[in-house]
Amino acid sequence: MVSPPDEVPEDLLAAFEEHLVIEKGRSVHTARAYLGDVRALAGHLAVSGVGTLADVRLADLRSWLGAQGSGGAARSTVSRRAAAARTFFRWATRTGHVASDPSLRLVAPGRDKHLPAVLRQDQAGTLMSLAAVASDDADPVHVRNRAMLELLYASGMRVGELTGLDVDDVDLDARTARVLGKGNKQRVVPFGEPAADALVSWRDTARPLLATPDSGPALFLGRRGRRVDQRQVRSALHALLSHLPDTPDMAPHGLRHSAATHLLEGGADLRTVQELLGHSSLATTQIYTHVSVERLRTAYQQAHPRA
Repeated sequence: MVSPPDEVPEDLLAAFEEHLVIEKGRSVHTARAYLGDVRALAGHLAVSGVGTLADVRLADLRSWLGAQGSGGAARSTVSRRAAAARTFFRWATRTGHVASDPSLRLVAPGRDKHLPAVLRQDQAGTLMSLAAVASDDADPVHVRNRAMLELLYASGMRVGELTGLDVDDVDLDARTARVLGKGNKQRVVPFGEPAADALVSWRDTARPLLATPDSGPALFLGRRGRRVDQRQVRSALHALLSHLPDTPDMAPHGLRHSAATHLLEGGADLRTVQELLGHSSLATTQIYTHVSVERLRTAYQQAHPRA
């Protein structure tokens, strides 16, 4: 490869994208982010005077990450960009585009361990009750919103997994849903009776009012009969949360955090929650134990006379 770094051939980037999506099973969003990271790296290398990608050394990559950290980039962003660089150069080395991999010893700063915003159990119950009341007007979108939020909270699935559901993915008799998670890994998650009731109302009564010949098998539909997108789920949740005082505003992922936290508070073991959420590493799931301990500490400090 002899092109200067700020002119990475588009055919090379297209091949890398195909590797990410088809071979690695990364989502389209992740692939797009990684391509942007590679382009950003190329721009930095060009400014630094690096001639070609074949000339890149470990110090150049460390300089790139360091410049971003100094520029105020979040640790999670720097970590992702380091992962993008490692993935790109590992692939480029294997496919013969560069002679050796300069990223072998590239280490990014650890991610900030922010405690995710979660609802208390009573707040989650109030939110679901509000969604049920809103659905009483028989507007099919309101019926849909109730079913989506009930299922998100009941199962702990990701919002992308929710919007990707087809009608046949949900077994209402067994009260389970088959979801396609990260890395195209499939898993089955259970849900309870409230979610099942909301899904029956949506599937049997409201969905037919929105469905068109072009709707296909999508479980959740928008007003035009197309598969619902993540933005619509966020809008539905934000609208309901705005009516609940003293409740943290959150994205739909907050319902996933809440479900995991409430399961652990209810006595579920960590590995069960890991399987339910589809985490590849138990370490990812362990952040919810920190949330539970933080709540315990807060309650203790508020209630114990000698806290």
